[in-house]
Amino acid sequence: MQNEQIYFKNRDVAAFRLLDVLPIESMKLEDWTVFATSYGGVPIAKIIANKLESNFDLILSSKIMAPNNEDCEIAIVTESEEVVIHEELAKAFEISLDFIFAKSKQIYDKELMKTVKLYRKDKRIENLTNKNVLLVDEGLNTGLTMMACIKTAINLGAKSVSVATPILPSASVPTIESIADDLYYVKKLDHFVFIDFYYDKLENINFEDIKNIK
Repeated sequence: MQNEQIYFKNRDVAAFRLLDVLPIESMKLEDWTVFATSYGGVPIAKIIANKLESNFDLILSSKIMAPNNEDCEIAIVTESEEVVIHEELAKAFEISLDFIFAKSKQIYDKELMKTVKLYRKDKRIENLTNKNVLLVDEGLNTGLTMMACIKTAINLGAKSVSVATPILPSASVPTIESIADDLYYVKKLDHFVFIDFYYDKLENINFEDIKNIK
């Protein structure tokens, strides 16, 4: 049976649909840095950055999964050591904050920093003082990664932080709007399945695909 809820043929189409809702001409009056917040968000962020004639980068992060459940994401740690926790899940599974922060530190030190060193050639993510930041992804599931990236940009001194994504759950909208300056999207859904469900073709993108894209 054909999925009648396919909204985007691929990432390129999603990017151009997103450009339709972004105030590109007014944004061009200021300088922006466009960040992808996942590997999958990179092609979309690159198209938007090119249209804005702005710098492009990627905020690297890792997921913290629940113990004994590798499919359940309970927290995100970013390359600036920002940790955002899915508090409802943590409480539901009775996972202590001590465990989450210890696990985050372990993953940051043993896994994430290796990726950061490869991608940034032993440099750290740039200071964003007085810069306008646009965070872009291919879609949001829980919104946890985007929240972590927003907080990362804020803590790196960004002048403003805006978010752009083709599709997201309606439940994520007020959460993101509460800390981002602007939120741009093509479609929000009350009953959200998962990102891949709404794309006709969403090829897997890994670090090898993006490591030299800057």
